[in-house]
Amino acid sequence: MRKLFFKSFFLLVLSIQIINAQKPQKPNSADIYNQIQKLNFLGTVLYIAAHPDDENTRLISYMANDVHARTGYLSLTRGDGGQNLIGPQLRELLGVIRTQELLEARKIDGGEQFFSRANDFGYSKNPEETLQIWDKEKVLADLVWTIRKFQPDVIINRFDHRSPGTTHGHHTSSAMLSVEGFDLANNPASFPEQLKLIQPWQPKRVFFNTSWWFYGSKEKFDSADKTNLISVSTGVYYPTLGKSNQEIAALSRSSHKSQGFGSTGTRGEDTEYLEFLKGEPLKDKSSIFDGIDTSWNRVKGGKLIGELVSIIANQYDFKNPSASIPNLVKAYTMIQALDENHWKIVKSEEIKKIISACSGLYLEAVSNSQEATPGSILKLNLEAINRSPVAMQLSSVTTLPDQKTTVLNTDLKNNTLQSRALDLQLSQSINYTQPYWLKEKGTVGLYTVEDQKNIGIPDIIRETKVIFNVKINGIEIPFERTVVYKYNDDVKGEMYNFLDIVPEVTTTIQDKVLLFPNTKPKYVGVNIKSGENNLKGNLKLDLPKDWKISPTSIPFQLDKKGMELTVYFEVTPPAQMSEAVGKSIATVEGVTYDKEQININYEHITKQQVLKTAEVKCIRFDLKTNEEKIAYIMGAGDEVPKSLTQMGYKVTQVKPEEITPEKLDSFDVVMTGVRAYNTVQALANKQDILFDFVKGGKTMIVQYNTTDDLVTTNIAPYPLKISRDRVTEENAEVRFLAPNHPALNYPNMITQNDFKGWKQEQGLYYPKEFDKAFTPIISSNDKGESAKEGALLIAPYGKGNYIYTGLSLFRELPEGVPGAYKLLSNMISIKPSVSIPNQKMKP
Repeated sequence: MRKLFFKSFFLLVLSIQIINAQKPQKPNSADIYNQIQKLNFLGTVLYIAAHPDDENTRLISYMANDVHARTGYLSLTRGDGGQNLIGPQLRELLGVIRTQELLEARKIDGGEQFFSRANDFGYSKNPEETLQIWDKEKVLADLVWTIRKFQPDVIINRFDHRSPGTTHGHHTSSAMLSVEGFDLANNPASFPEQLKLIQPWQPKRVFFNTSWWFYGSKEKFDSADKTNLISVSTGVYYPTLGKSNQEIAALSRSSHKSQGFGSTGTRGEDTEYLEFLKGEPLKDKSSIFDGIDTSWNRVKGGKLIGELVSIIANQYDFKNPSASIPNLVKAYTMIQALDENHWKIVKSEEIKKIISACSGLYLEAVSNSQEATPGSILKLNLEAINRSPVAMQLSSVTTLPDQKTTVLNTDLKNNTLQSRALDLQLSQSINYTQPYWLKEKGTVGLYTVEDQKNIGIPDIIRETKVIFNVKINGIEIPFERTVVYKYNDDVKGEMYNFLDIVPEVTTTIQDKVLLFPNTKPKYVGVNIKSGENNLKGNLKLDLPKDWKISPTSIPFQLDKKGMELTVYFEVTPPAQMSEAVGKSIATVEGVTYDKEQININYEHITKQQVLKTAEVKCIRFDLKTNEEKIAYIMGAGDEVPKSLTQMGYKVTQVKPEEITPEKLDSFDVVMTGVRAYNTVQALANKQDILFDFVKGGKTMIVQYNTTDDLVTTNIAPYPLKISRDRVTEENAEVRFLAPNHPALNYPNMITQNDFKGWKQEQGLYYPKEFDKAFTPIISSNDKGESAKEGALLIAPYGKGNYIYTGLSLFRELPEGVPGAYKLLSNMISIKPSVSIPNQKMKP
């Protein structure tokens, strides 16, 4: 099988370190050569799917690094609806993590990243539901916007638009929108408001990236008619790197750590298949760019540039990359003279990176603080060094966003460091650093982004930058650098973060949900953090009038930036049942601040600041509990232990490897966290101890696990087989199969109303086959489907009870859903009962 074009031997992105994502790139000689080859290819591919981790990194890596095409991935969502294997963040905070994981993946495989405004609201069983919740026209508009802006010659879909109902509704929807957007992007009558900023664009053709998986088995795929398919040999080996394309792709896929997608690379021949869907048919099946001019000839006045870039590539000296600088600067000047807008912008940025890399030109703007407030003066240290014999001059620097230029006219002599202190006055109107798509309140299916120009931008928009204007061979070239903060860690060495613009004061309410089972008051702790020195103000907790708060306000004083103080309000609930949202509001010199600062900091991604309204959900409802002591075994990560503490239980998190009969003896209940039997290997050897704990008269509650990679199939004392059954309609009717069972009656009476107001889904991965020792407690189903009875299963074992539940308690409890608390209390309070002998599996 012939490959899609020529093979390069070098890959830029492999030199990037993942462990500290903010560190500047320092390309080596081989990386630079790869960039020069890419500079001479003017073809674009856009890969489209629904979520982070849907993308085929083998194909993206191949297109970007072997074909040298400009390659993008449009993920319609940011993955907000998934689960999190590395921490407790869910919903929009998980979306922030998965956004960054995609950006790290693209650094490795060489692609670019885009998003729409679509919110991953959770699993959807059909595209009709998906497109209704998303608001089809708006997501379609975003897809068309991306096509017009990115201008792909070829579009490749991950999923099949012709197969609704066979996979996640988001998946099919992404392909359906892609096929529709292919025709609309070049139609001026479609989304005409976009044409104030960009022009219509018509891709040449669109493909479906099929595989044996879509056929059901390898045997079926091998025997299928492949007349309409083209094959792409992606099993390339890069000898200079000592890595195969598949190994690079595995490194990229392994960036999705929150989803547990660590991958092992493979070697040898590998083939991807593309099914032609529409557009101009291929005459030459060896190239998806057949009939498309991917040389500089496609740009008016570009022929001479292409010829010069070819000379640069042919004469490139791996031992002395700086020898290419004179011709590179000449090519840069020729690109600036072009009339054509799209490729002029794209290739200007590419060639500037190459010139910087060839000269070892290191430019950096470092803040003396990681955080700054609007209106403050930011102290910067500028560093510039030219590590080549080519004469250069730092003529000036321009700070952003204030557009202030400082003339320097400093010679940058070979390997001589130039540094300079500079004060940057931040405006009062500068935006806080935060994910722009979270700034305004969105809907269940769509984020709100007011500025059309921002739609599709993958990352946080950082305004504070410095432009270094450097003269090389008499030509002034601007090099833009985002302001960073760096420090030395005694273990990890040099560490980087970006500068964050923060409010003058932020507050955090310690508990996000407060339960009031009676009229007794509770204390609410609020943490106050200063964003600047010498901060004085007052704090109040805002709740409806029928909730009494004492004191009405609390004065505070914080002398140093970054200082924190915790204060407490006494809250007394009303006598009647009530739900209210409380907000902490700080007032400083007549200005009010109501934001909570959330920092997400994992080593494999860039540190993220999220600003949310500082709120607490207060619930006055009749919740009865007993005084059980609970041992909680954490799984993939959740906040259920916090919710149990709110309910009044004494909760101890127990490490699995420490489980012994003696360790568990003082507890009444053992509860495993979500996906514990997928993620905690030590549990495989602790089941006998846990089952003996139940047999002795105690209770074990196991929360949902997936069907994949169970550490043991022996997760219950009776046969129980997990399936992919789920109920995604959170308000689906719930039927009581065992209405007299204690789980529905003691200590709380459970009614239909307790299943109202659930979030995202009722439950997932319900067991479908289980022993008759289990009593199914409830039944429900999505519209048009059969009843699912595995949501809550309870079986006596010895003197105690074993409970398995796929209900999404890990979502409902942090959201403050009263019925979820009541049901969990009943599960915890299940009393020992007589054992039922083991029987055959129930189908």
